[in-house]
Amino acid sequence: MTKSLRPFHLAIPVTDLEKAEEFYCDLLRCDKGRTASRWIDLNFFGHQVTLHLVDNDDAQTLTNPVDGDSVPARHFGVVLEMDDWRQLAARLEDNCCEFLISPRIRFAGEVGEQATLFLLDPSGNALEFKSFADMSQLFAN
Repeated sequence: MTKSLRPFHLAIPVTDLEKAEEFYCDLLRCDKGRTASRWIDLNFFGHQVTLHLVDNDDAQTLTNPVDGDSVPARHFGVVLEMDDWRQLAARLEDNCCEFLISPRIRFAGEVGEQATLFLLDPSGNALEFKSFADMSQLFAN
């Protein structure tokens, strides 16, 4: 990892700006920044994610096999501290979220062991939240 991690910027398509705002701001607890009629900036765990309203998003979701799961090839997310990951996983479960891949430990006992979960936002964008008990494993090979 770099000495000073810089925030990334990511813009994603959403088909319903109001539902997307509820998902990201209410459920995931992202702070809302600047807005316009067709976009919203969010503080996504210290990074800038912009939700752009589109009339339709027909991008085909492809998957790759990873440790026994079909992982969406098109996804984004954040690496959280383990306690924060557990709290998020519990909140999502308490809100009866439908997971693409339910909270679990991937690569148990191997290089890169990690906690992970996948879900879709209301527009079908795939998100992954993960954590490492040992952060030195983040870029291990």
